[in-house]
Formats: sequence, structure tokens, C-alpha cells
Amino acid sequence: MRISSIVAATLITCDVASAWSSSAFTSPLSIKTQHRSQASTKRRDGSILMSAVSQKESSSSSSSGQGRTTKEISNELALGVTLDGGPVIDFASVKDTTSRAEIALADSRKKYEASGATISPNPGGRLMGINDEVVAEVGYEIGEFAEEYLDKESGETVDELVQKVARYLRSKSNTDTFPEMEEEEAPFTNQEKIRFNRLLSRAYEESGIVTSAFAKTFYLGTQVLPEPSMKAIWAIYVWCRRTDEIVDAPRPAAHDPNAEMLTDLSEWEIRLERLFDRGEVVDVLDLPLLDCKVKYPTLPITPFSDMIRGMLMDIPGLGQERYDTWDELHLYCYRVAGTVGLMSMPVFGCAEGYTDEVAKEPALSLGVAFQITNILRDVGEDAEKRERVYLPQRDMERFGVTERQIFDKVVDENYINLMKFEIARARMYYARALRGVPMLRPESRLPVQLSLDAYGKILDKIEENGYDSLTKRAYVGKWEKLAGIPASWYRTLDIAKAMPLPGDWERPSLEEYEKSLEQMLENKWVEQRGSSATSDYLQSLNK
Repeated sequence: MRISSIVAATLITCDVASAWSSSAFTSPLSIKTQHRSQASTKRRDGSILMSAVSQKESSSSSSSGQGRTTKEISNELALGVTLDGGPVIDFASVKDTTSRAEIALADSRKKYEASGATISPNPGGRLMGINDEVVAEVGYEIGEFAEEYLDKESGETVDELVQKVARYLRSKSNTDTFPEMEEEEAPFTNQEKIRFNRLLSRAYEESGIVTSAFAKTFYLGTQVLPEPSMKAIWAIYVWCRRTDEIVDAPRPAAHDPNAEMLTDLSEWEIRLERLFDRGEVVDVLDLPLLDCKVKYPTLPITPFSDMIRGMLMDIPGLGQERYDTWDELHLYCYRVAGTVGLMSMPVFGCAEGYTDEVAKEPALSLGVAFQITNILRDVGEDAEKRERVYLPQRDMERFGVTERQIFDKVVDENYINLMKFEIARARMYYARALRGVPMLRPESRLPVQLSLDAYGKILDKIEENGYDSLTKRAYVGKWEKLAGIPASWYRTLDIAKAMPLPGDWERPSLEEYEKSLEQMLENKWVEQRGSSATSDYLQSLNK
């Protein structure tokens, strides 16, 4: 899976910067890394809303992409109802939604718990989620640094040291941070505390090294954050990375790979729950995440556990091979990318006058935008290398595009119109996500704005390629990204509201979005497209 896409959704992804919440964790959310097997398909992100392109506009487009641009179309489609009752994910119902993969995980967990197995800090001689590829990418064995901080005179072991540091961190937490934590005394000397803090700093440093090894540009994006936020994002990334490695790790063909993977995931989820509920850790790389929970008590467990389920949705034989509707894709998207935004929100923090609840939807919209962009950019690559089509089947039917056409890489007028439709939807979500930037603390705004601006340019490149994402890959060069940094920085300033950059002043307001929606519903294309499309669209607006 592409952790880059995930820790996109709202971490920081987009090749130059970071983001808060993803797809990406777009993604989210979304943060670019390598695929290691055919089973390691990319996790994508989506949304609830439907939008539509006028029949007249579609028919006037040609294979060269003539006609009105998707930027113009998106101004009509974008709902922008972020703050006033706009559709927000019902997280409780999402969490309770079951699939083949979830049923399999639940069964595996029951067996694991019934077996009475003991969680080991070094299964197979290594930290869980740290396999040969991680070691090869980093260049050395991860986690061995802990031995440097042992009290060798007392015969202290690495596991004993890790548990002492965890106890020390728990002693610094609020009383309600870990609801199931047993009361304990932590009578450590100042010298011991210095040793513990040095070990924790080294664990954070190691997390940064792993992040840099797998997502170099993402890592660079974290450098614009304040140090506490930067380190927290590394810790979250490493948890996502390790989860990804557990899901995608190569396993002996003689065994049942999925059964082994589910057993490992069962143990991994139990570890996660114990960390959040009791402040318990298993190995040294758990310490940074525990420290994050202590420093950011509102860090929720739900997006972490939901991401595990999202990763399972890509596993052959367990997951979902195709997505019939946009709603189906949305669940997948939330889990693999929108979750990253929720993980990141406590770290990035809200500006005065805003709350996490208010900022939640823009954060999720950011992951949605990134993941839709990834999907549109990689339609041909997904079909050729992974035999996957992430585009909703009903969208394809509406525009007369078949799977055979995608696998054969045929770019015709129908495909161009479908791409215009999906690009318009993506731009709608970029517009909604943009409304969340001022909700962040000032020091957290730049990486989000950078990612919005840089990643959004991929849509421009798709247009420049004649909407051909089957044989061409939209790419934004490094220098073009760097050239956009000053404008992104300016957009984060309060003065930009009164004196926007040329072109920014044309951005529709929330009221204009709503007005154009009303006008769109009155257009004749609704009748021409037929009752099915109209019904689907109107139903989506009421969710």
C-alpha cells in the first residue's frame, strides 16, 4: 500500500509538503512509497457526495479536451457546505460496517485470544512490522540502539528498559488519558529520567530515519513544522508504515499467507488497544506513539483501527475488487486516507475559535481530494500492474466507459468526459479542504497549504495531457513545486483574505457554490441524463 497516499489524507504528502489529514493519510494520509507485490495495491480515498457534468458540456468536449475546463465546471459542482450542516462521515456506523475482510479479522482475533498467545517484542528476532525490506531501505537493523542505554551493572534487559520508560511517560499523563491504566508509582531518579528521555529522543530520531527512507519528500515536508509536531508526525507515520509492512510482508507459499497475516494483525490491533487504553507498549518504537498520546490526549484510536480495516480491503480474496458506487469507495477512502487526517488533527491543532469537530470535515476533504487525484493519475497504471479499477462502476456506466476500454488504454470522448467529471469532483474537495487551512494553528498552515497547491497541480497536468491517464502519467516537476512555495506561504497569511493573489479572487464563496448548485439542478441536462442519474445525485446531497 502506498503509505504516502495515506499519510496523506492529512498528514503531509504531496511530494513537497505535508498535510493534516489520508486519504492518505493521503492517504493521505496520501505520501508516496514503493509497492512490493501485486497484493500490495494502493489504498485510495473517496467521498460521499455525487456531482454531475452537463450533457451539453460533455458532448461539446473532444478528444483534445476542447470545451469548458473542469475548473469552470467544478465551480458549478462544488457544494462547499463545510461549516453549515455539510455531509460528514458517521464514524460510528463506518466502524460497525462489516465486510469479508473484517469478518475474517474478527474470527482470527477470537482464535488468537483463545490461544492464550503471549505478545513478544521481537517475533522472529525483529520488531513487528520491521521486515527485511525496511532494514535494507534504512541500512541497518532498526531498534538495536536501545542496548546503548541499558544499565548493564544491574543486568537490565531492553524489554525492562522499555517498560520503565513507558511507566515514566504514563506518570506524566493526565488521569483520564488512559482509562484502563492501573495506578502505579514511578519513583525514578533524575539520572534515570535523563536516560529515559535520551532513549525516547533516539526512538524519535529512528522514526525520522524510517520516514526519510521510505518517503523522502514527505520527510522534507515535516521540516517546516515545529519540532514537537514534526516528531509526532514521524511517530504516526512509522505506525502506519509498520501496519503496512505487516499486511504486505511476503510469507511462505506453503502456508496460508492471509491466515498468517490476519494473526499478526490481530496481535497488532491488541497492542494498539492496550497502548491507547492502558499506556502499555511492547517495543522501543512504540514509545514515540505513547509519548504522542501523553502530549496529545485527544489523539483518537478509531482512525488507527479503521486504517487496519482499510488496508485489508485491498487484499486479494479478502477485500473488495471493485466499487459499484461512490459510497462504497468512500468507506475504503475514509479508512485508508481520511483516517490520517483524524490522526493528525490533535498534532496540528486548531486556531482560536475552532474545534476539532469543526475542522474534521475539511481535514477529511483534504484526504478525499488527494486520493481522488491519485486515482485519476494512476488509472492506467492500476489496471496494467494491479488489475484494479478504483473508479466507481456507476460513474463509468453513466459516461459509457467500460473496463475493457481501460485495460486496452482507449482514450475516447466518453473517457474524457468521465475524467472531466471526476476532476470536477476532486476540485470540489480541494475547495472544501481549503476552507480548513485558517482553522489550523498558524504554524501548522504552511505544510497543508503547500500540499493543497502542489498536489492540485496534478489535475492541471492531467488536463494538459488531454485527460489521458491511461497511457500518460501526470507529473509535477520539483522546480515547479518549489516555485509555488512563496504563493502557498502568502495564502496562509491573514492579509491574503483582503488581498488575494491574482486568480485567487475568482474562487467562489460558499454562497456562490450553493447558488450555482441550485442553478445546476434547474438545467435541462437533468432531464436529458435521465431519472437514474438525477435520483443518485439528489440522494447523495441528502446524506
